[in-house]
Amino acid sequence: METAKLHDLALKDLVRARYGGIAAGTQSAHAAPANACCGEGADSTLDSKAREMGYTAAEVASVPEGANLGLGCGNPQAIAALKPAEIVLDLGSGAGFDCLLAASAVGPEGRVIGVDMTHEMLAKARANAARIGARNVEFRLGEIEHLPVADAIADVIISNCVVNLVPDKAQVFREAYRALKPGGRLAISDVVNVAPLPEDLRADPALLCGCVAGAVPAERVETLLRAAGFTDIAITVKPNSREMIADWAPGRGIENCVAAAIIEARKPREGGAPTPAPRACCG
Repeated sequence: METAKLHDLALKDLVRARYGGIAAGTQSAHAAPANACCGEGADSTLDSKAREMGYTAAEVASVPEGANLGLGCGNPQAIAALKPAEIVLDLGSGAGFDCLLAASAVGPEGRVIGVDMTHEMLAKARANAARIGARNVEFRLGEIEHLPVADAIADVIISNCVVNLVPDKAQVFREAYRALKPGGRLAISDVVNVAPLPEDLRADPALLCGCVAGAVPAERVETLLRAAGFTDIAITVKPNSREMIADWAPGRGIENCVAAAIIEARKPREGGAPTPAPRACCG
C-alpha cells in the first residue's frame, strides 16, 4: 500500500481512538494536558467554552449533561439558519450536541441525522437523545468520506471542527454535495490555516488528532468546494478566535497558524456539475 494511504489510515485510527476514548470516559475532554486540541483547555468550564464558541446559555442548558464535550470551534446550527421541517445532516456528530439543538430548531416535522465513526460517541449520542425524548434525530455509524445516507436527502449539512480531521477533504465535500438536495446548503464551523505550521506542530500526534495539524488554507477549502460543484461559497475567518485556539496548546503559538472559520456554500438548484479538475500540462 502507498505510504500516503498508510499514513491516512494511521491518522484515522488515531482520531478514532482519541474521540472514542473521550466518549467512553477513558480520556478527558476538559482536563487535558497542555497539548490538548479541539477546545480541551484545562482552565475553562465546558459551558463557558460553548458560549465562547457562539452558543447561548439557553442552548447549553437545553441539552443533557454529557452532550456538550467542548470539542468544537463554533456553532454551525446557528449559521445554518435552520427552518421547521428541514432535514439536517451533521458530519461528525459526536455526543449529539449540535444534533439535539438542530432537532429542536427543525421541530417534529423535521429530521436530523448525525454521522460519526466511533461506536462510543454513537452510544453516548443515542442515550442523550433518549433522555430528552428527541424522536426526530437519529445517529448512524459511518465515515464522513462515505456517508451512510441516500442521494439528495438533506436540506442542510452542518459540521463542527471535524472536516479538518480528514485527510481526503475533497471526498468529504463530494459526499456532502451528493447528500444535499438541489438548493441545499452547507454550514460548517472549522479551522483554517492562516500561516504555515512549524514542523514540530505538524508532526505532533495530539495536534494531528485535533483541529490544528489537519487544517488547510481558506483558499484551498474554496477550491475543493468549487470542484465538488458548490456555489455561493463564503469563508469567513474569525480573528477573535485567537484566544480560544491558544488554549488548545498553551504556549506553542498555534493561534498564529490557524483560526476558526465559518464555511458556507450551496448546491445549485438545477443540480449543477462539479468543475472539471485542471488538465495536467506537458502531456
